[in-house]
Amino acid sequence: MIHAAESEAEKPQSTDARCLAQLSRIRQSAEFDATDREHRFLQYVVEETLAGRGGRIKAYSVAVEVFGRDSTFDPQNDPIVRIAASHLRRSLERYYLTAGKSDPVVIGIPKGGYVPTFSERGSPEDADATDSATPPMQAPAPGRRNASAASALPPPGPDDVRVQLERIVSSKEFHGGGRGAALLRYIVEETLVGRAERIKGYSIAIEVFKRDESFTQDDPVVRIEAARLRRALERYYLVAGQNDPLRIEVPKGGYGPTFRWNNPVPAEPDRAAAPDSSEPATRRRRRYGALLVAGVLAVATAILGYSTIGRPGSPSALRVDTVRVPDGPTLVIAPFANLGEGPNAELYTDGVTEELLTALPRFKEIKVFGRETSKSLPPDVDVSQVRDELGARYLLAGGVRTSGSRIRVTARLLDASDGAILWSEDYDNDLRSRDLVAIQSDVASKVATAVAQPYGIIAQADAANPPPDDLGAYRCTLRFYDYRAELSVERHAEVRACLESAVARYPTYATAWAMLSIVYLDEERFSFNPKSGAPTAMERALRAARRGIQLDPGNTRGRQALMTALFFNGQYTEAMRTGEQALVMNPNDTELLGEFATRLAMGGQWHRGAELLDRAIALNPGGGGYYHGTRALAAYMLGDYPAAAAGIKQADLQKFPLFHAVAAVIYAEAGMPAEARRAGETFMRMRPDFILNIQAELTTRNYTPKDQLRLVSGLRKAGLPIPGGVEAAIARAAAADARPH
Repeated sequence: MIHAAESEAEKPQSTDARCLAQLSRIRQSAEFDATDREHRFLQYVVEETLAGRGGRIKAYSVAVEVFGRDSTFDPQNDPIVRIAASHLRRSLERYYLTAGKSDPVVIGIPKGGYVPTFSERGSPEDADATDSATPPMQAPAPGRRNASAASALPPPGPDDVRVQLERIVSSKEFHGGGRGAALLRYIVEETLVGRAERIKGYSIAIEVFKRDESFTQDDPVVRIEAARLRRALERYYLVAGQNDPLRIEVPKGGYGPTFRWNNPVPAEPDRAAAPDSSEPATRRRRRYGALLVAGVLAVATAILGYSTIGRPGSPSALRVDTVRVPDGPTLVIAPFANLGEGPNAELYTDGVTEELLTALPRFKEIKVFGRETSKSLPPDVDVSQVRDELGARYLLAGGVRTSGSRIRVTARLLDASDGAILWSEDYDNDLRSRDLVAIQSDVASKVATAVAQPYGIIAQADAANPPPDDLGAYRCTLRFYDYRAELSVERHAEVRACLESAVARYPTYATAWAMLSIVYLDEERFSFNPKSGAPTAMERALRAARRGIQLDPGNTRGRQALMTALFFNGQYTEAMRTGEQALVMNPNDTELLGEFATRLAMGGQWHRGAELLDRAIALNPGGGGYYHGTRALAAYMLGDYPAAAAGIKQADLQKFPLFHAVAAVIYAEAGMPAEARRAGETFMRMRPDFILNIQAELTTRNYTPKDQLRLVSGLRKAGLPIPGGVEAAIARAAAADARPH
C-alpha cells in the first residue's frame, strides 16, 4: 500500500512512478518472453490506464492504435487482440514466476478484458504471496491526466502548427515525397481553419490527388499515401525532429492530424539497451520494435540461408571473402485445408498448394521454404511452431471448399510473431466454366501477386517495422522501392550510398547489385547526382547488372536492371529480348512488368506498352507513379487526351523533372494552357539542360523519329524554348539511319 504519510496530491504521482518503473523492469527483463506486439500492447494498456483513460481500452482501440488495423476492424472476424492478450497474460505469469517473483509491483491483465491491474507487494519476505492476496494500487480515475510541464502549457496555436509544418516539409529527413507533403499541408490547413470534419478519403482524393468525382474506395490511393505519410512523420521525429517543440501526427483509423507539444528527453548512453519510463512512448515503442524485428531478421538470416555460398558445411563456408546473401522476409506455405465434398476435393486442395509453392518462390524479394518442409506441416499448424521451429516471419495458410461445381479458395497471411492476420481473400470459381488447372494457376497468381510483389503485403509490413539502419542490407531494398515511388534527387543519393554499402558488405547479394545498377543508370538518364570520371554511370550500371545476373541468373530484378541498362546503352533489340525472358520467368512481378512496358512504349510499341502498363497498375494500384506517368504519355501518343490528362494527375511525381515535361505536353494538347505553362516552367527550373540537348535526350530513350517530332511539337506548344533547327536535325538523322549500310 502507499505510505500513509504521503499527501493526497502526492499519491497519484507516486503510484504512477511505481507502476511505470515496474513496466520498465518487466520489459527490460530477458525472462519476459514476449513479442514486439505484446511489448507494445502492455505499454499501451498501462499508459492509457495511468493517464485515466482505462475506459477506452477495448479490442477496437487496441487493434487500431497498437496493431495498426484500419477503421473497418471487426473483433469478431479478426482475433488479433484476443490472441495477443492471451500470449501476454502467459508471458506475465512466467515473468512473475521467475525473474519477477520479488518485484514490488504486480501488473496483471485479468481475463475478460484488457485493462491492467496493479498490486503492490509488501516487504521482500512477502514476495511469495499469491497475487490475489496483494492489495490493489489506486489506478487513476477516468479523465485524470499525469501532471507534467507539457500538460501545463496551452495547446499549440495555429501559428505554432504552421511553423512546425514548414519545418517538417522543408527537412531533407522528411521522406514524404510530393504526395506526402501535399497531403500533410491539406489536412493540417483544413484542421486549422475549422474544417476537420471534411477530411475524408473522398475529399482528399478529389482535392489533393485530383481524382474525379467517380472516385470510390476501390482506389486505395488515400490509404496508401496516408500510411506512407505516417511512416515519414515517424521517421522524421526519430531523426531530425526529435527535439522539435511540437509534434504533428496522423493517428491510424482516420486522416485528421493531431498537434501536441513535444517533450524531448536527453539521450542517455544506455538508452537503446534500457529505455526508462520517462521516454516518450512513441519513441520507446519504436525502438523496441526496431530491436526486436532486427533480432528476428538476424535469427532468420542465421537459420534460413538458401544460398550454398557461406552455408555451414559448404566448401566456401570458412572463406572470409565470401559472404552469404542476407535473407529478407521468410515465408512458409502450410498445406491448404480440405474443406470440400466429393472424391476430387483433396485433388483440388493439393493442386492449389502446389501452384502456390511454384508461384511464390519466383519472387526474389522473399525466401519461401521448400515443398518438403511445407508438406510436413498440418494445415492448421500453429504460428508458434512456424516461428520457433523454423524461424519464419510469415505463414500463408488457407482452405479449399468445394460443393458441386463450385470451388472457393480462402487464403490468409499471418505474422508468425503473434498470429496477426495481415491479409486475407476469398476466390470463387465454377468448375463448369474453367478447368481445374486454370483455376489453380489463376488463384495462385492472384495470391502470389497480392502477397509477394515489391509493394505487396509483406513489403508493407516490413516497411512499417524496419530494422535499424546499421543492420540495413535488407533495409536498402525497401529504400529502393520507396525511391522508385518518389523519384527524387535527394532520395537517389541516400539509396545509392546504402546499396553501395550493402554490396561491399554482402558481395554476393544479387538483388542489391541489380538495384544499384538501376540507381547508377538514373545518374545518366535523369541527371541525379552524377559522378564525374571513369567508369561512367552507364558502365557502372551495366557492370552491376551483369554482376547480379552472374550471381543469380534467375533473379528478376537483375534481368530488369540488365534490360534497362541495355536499353539506354543503345542496344534496343537485346534489351527487349532480355525483358521478354524476364517476363516469362515471372509475369506477376509488377516492378518488372511496368519497366518492360515502359521500354516497349518508348521504343514505339505504344499499344502493347499501354496494355502491359494497365496490367501492372491493376495488379499493383499502389505502385510507383512513374508507371502512371508513362501510361499517361501512352494515352497521349494514342490520341486519348482526356485519359492522358487524368492519368498524369495520378502520377503526381513532383520531385521528378521529366514528370513536368510530360505533363506540359499532355496539358498543351488537352486544351489546358495555364497548366501546361506551369508544368513547363517547373521543368525548365529543374532540368534546363534537357531542352538544350533535346535530340540526344530523346534518341537515348529510343523514341522513334516520328515520336521525337511529336514530342518536340508538344513541348513547343507548351511554351518551352526549343532550339531552332531541332526538327530538321531529327529528320536528317532519320534519313541517315534509313540508308542502306
